[in-house]
Amino acid sequence: MNRLPPATPGPALTTPARAPLSRQALQALREAILAGRLAPGERLIEERLSADLGMSRVPIREAIKQLVAEGLAVPAEGARGAQVAELTPEFAAELIEVRAVLEGLNARLAARRRDAGMIARIRALLARGAALPAGAPPAELAALNAAFHELLADAGANRALQELTRPLRERTELVFRRNSAERAGPDWQEHAMILTAVAEGEEELAALLAARHVHRAARGRLA
Repeated sequence: MNRLPPATPGPALTTPARAPLSRQALQALREAILAGRLAPGERLIEERLSADLGMSRVPIREAIKQLVAEGLAVPAEGARGAQVAELTPEFAAELIEVRAVLEGLNARLAARRRDAGMIARIRALLARGAALPAGAPPAELAALNAAFHELLADAGANRALQELTRPLRERTELVFRRNSAERAGPDWQEHAMILTAVAEGEEELAALLAARHVHRAARGRLA
């Protein structure tokens, strides 16, 4: 297993320094899973993770429990503890179906509200994404893509929907991070079309485009 960055303030850990250690551990482990540094099926061994992150096993244990609750980890087969979740193509497709519906609803609500401030923020993010060079790191592409969907959810302003969508978005990120560079251009074009529909208050169109975007983005990665 690749060593994880210590749980201290820095580029790899954006949680505030004063956050509880369990939250710092959770953020570090979640990012390691999503980035592929902790591979599907890999055991989450408290002692080893404690040494890697430079903290006691108690916050590591709490973080692992939360990862299991989020679906990013599962109880280890035939042993105590947990391991990184493995997404079969069939289950990944089921997750994508649900996420497409929820992202469509996010876009519909954003178009209904037409919050000028949120639309401006999303437009600025789109400009950043469109300006990325062809060889941009996959992690940067993934971060900006995730930020777009988070801002779209903020624009929809439905807290219950946000709570449902966020953990699902993290689980499906295991799918979307594959071959993200190849989809960079189409992704940002589709994001721009969604934003145009939102800005014009076209609820049905915004919902359709957002749901279609999720399916299109997942299609190549599930193949």
